[in-house]
Amino acid sequence: MARIEYYDDPNAPEPNSMVVAASAVVTDDQGRILLQRRRDNDLWALPGGAMEMTDSLPGTAIREVKEETGLDIEITGLVGTYTDPRHIIEYSDGEVRRQFNVCFTGRITGGELAISDESTELRFVPPDELPNLLMHHTQRLRLEHYLQHREHPFIG
Repeated sequence: MARIEYYDDPNAPEPNSMVVAASAVVTDDQGRILLQRRRDNDLWALPGGAMEMTDSLPGTAIREVKEETGLDIEITGLVGTYTDPRHIIEYSDGEVRRQFNVCFTGRITGGELAISDESTELRFVPPDELPNLLMHHTQRLRLEHYLQHREHPFIG
């Protein structure tokens, strides 16, 4: 299924769903950040996805990282909350989503790196290489907030 992400675009379709989601900034022992190249839009992104009825938000991040990368993590902190109504995601199946995302930090505790059917590539990226990667504004914002080592999480 393909997706198109809009940001502050007057031509974006009207949302027909609201989805709670979690993502995680996961780093290796060299400080590189785990990113996936998404199959549905070919953009680089943090691992993450929608919360299920049986999940907690931290549990969602843990589950999504495992499903999308093969790695087990523990949650170590909070980057922020991202609720900007100008961010709209349109899927080829007709869903037009407004997404509420909580972005955590995580530490690898096990597992083996493995590409899922949602990705075409996984990579640990040094922070100084992030500007060279194609990614949506909202993903870049989460990474910027993480790299600022903010005293308090971003609330927005």
